[in-house]
Amino acid sequence: MLPPGDVFNSVCSDSKMMGAGGQPIIVLSQGTKRESGHHVQIGNITACKTIADVIRTSLGPRAMLKMLMDPMGGIVMTNDGNAILREITVKHPAAKSMIDIARSQDEETGDGTTSVIVLAGEVMSQAQQFLEQKIHPTIIIQAYRAALEDAIKLAEEKFSRSIDINNDEEIKTVVRSCLGTKMISKWMDLAVDIALNAVKTIRVDKGGINEIDIKRYCRIEKIPGGMIEDCKVIKGVILNKDVVHAKMRRRIENPRVVLLDCNLEYKKGESQTSLEIVREEDISKILEQEEIAIRKQCDEIIAVKPDLVFTEKGVSDLAQHFLLKAGITVLRRLKKTDNNRLARVCNARIVNDSCDLREEDVGTGADLFEITKIGDEYYTYVTSSKTTACTVVLRGPSKDVINEVERNLQDALHVVRNVFLNPRLVPGGGALEMALAHALVEKGKSIEGVRQFPYKAVARSLEVIPRTLVQNCGGSTIRQLTALRAKHAQSGDNWTWGIDGCSGKLVDMKELGIWDPLSVRIQVLKTAVETSVMLLRIDDIVSGTKKANGGDGPVKEMPM
Repeated sequence: MLPPGDVFNSVCSDSKMMGAGGQPIIVLSQGTKRESGHHVQIGNITACKTIADVIRTSLGPRAMLKMLMDPMGGIVMTNDGNAILREITVKHPAAKSMIDIARSQDEETGDGTTSVIVLAGEVMSQAQQFLEQKIHPTIIIQAYRAALEDAIKLAEEKFSRSIDINNDEEIKTVVRSCLGTKMISKWMDLAVDIALNAVKTIRVDKGGINEIDIKRYCRIEKIPGGMIEDCKVIKGVILNKDVVHAKMRRRIENPRVVLLDCNLEYKKGESQTSLEIVREEDISKILEQEEIAIRKQCDEIIAVKPDLVFTEKGVSDLAQHFLLKAGITVLRRLKKTDNNRLARVCNARIVNDSCDLREEDVGTGADLFEITKIGDEYYTYVTSSKTTACTVVLRGPSKDVINEVERNLQDALHVVRNVFLNPRLVPGGGALEMALAHALVEKGKSIEGVRQFPYKAVARSLEVIPRTLVQNCGGSTIRQLTALRAKHAQSGDNWTWGIDGCSGKLVDMKELGIWDPLSVRIQVLKTAVETSVMLLRIDDIVSGTKKANGGDGPVKEMPM
């Protein structure tokens, strides 16, 4: 048996307990690290503040760009909060949670990714003073939750206005205020028209409910070259494909379209098949059998008299020959998503086997099929004026520029979708946050006990949005923020006053025309406060490695 000193040294100081006779008892395995109590909460707060500081300068119309290099040498230049954090590798678990909330904000509303990180970092840092005063995290959490509920109620009922979704000008105002902070703001009118046309095209009314599926039915096709002014919305589908045979037609008006999900070639056995041929004429019989099988497939297709055949799988040379003789144009190896969009454009049904083809499966909804050459690539256009699927063509001088334009346009598309689904607006430029801060401070005075202090802290943390806007355009932070506070305190009608992100001066958002969708701002508040609540409830972090040599353990990452 080892002497007590050796046992003591053989375990980590955090992974042992003392027995009855002062003998150490090993609880956690060797190499396991444990942090607990106040130290963990302060560490989480510091990690959140660090992440917030990384992208604080990317908020507002005077936002700075971040240049990020990946391990492969690729470069990303952007001021989109989610795109920046997606490229950063962090080790601290709280920092990883912060990165996840930017992703969830992007998936839910498509905008407000920078705001949510900055606000979450500020809400967390406000909790630090209460933890140091030995106020229990549960009390802080209760106050935070109460403040969040009141903020959402105020935003929905008092500090928002409704919008007529049939009035294009009002919707354009909202999209302009979203794109004002992006790189594409120089081509504002073009981007606004693209976003509005695209969402209107894919909008489907299903039993009184608007269905707008941007991910599935609005594809963004990036074609390097040309100018940004050449970007446009095509009502239909664009594929980076050419016909399988050079003699097939490259332009067909009002085509009859068949969509397949099967091979137009001889079916081979699932497992390895070997044939033993004794007589020479048997070879020609085997080849003939293949030809008969392909001819049967082609005859089944030709029977429904299509002009165009799209398939997700391959097309053999023999099948090309038979279909060319029948005057049918064929395109192969489509993506499943493209085939789904084509089905919506042509009103066709995707068929899994050529023997199941019926007349009602043939699509006749397309107006034009045309293949054009852009640069060195061939692009297939299948368009229809009545379709509910569209493609946005992006042109630009380089891939980096087009990628940034795509990110900006995705935000614009989501903003239009949010307005159609929930037609209420709130003032931008930090006006909503300041109005909520003032209302919460007033309400906090009526709360008794210790809870009023964390409740008011949420109000103080909301001021980080207007403060950051002033900082990013080089204004006087203290002077402008004090003036804005006084403006909101003067009268309840001043709830639309905020910061002009370009000059740093106080302006009425009604005059400036900066309005955000209510759903985006409410999601920012919910995500920021809920994340802070979750991280404040953590009082223990146990991290262990699977192998001592680091084989399966954590990968070496950027230290926080």
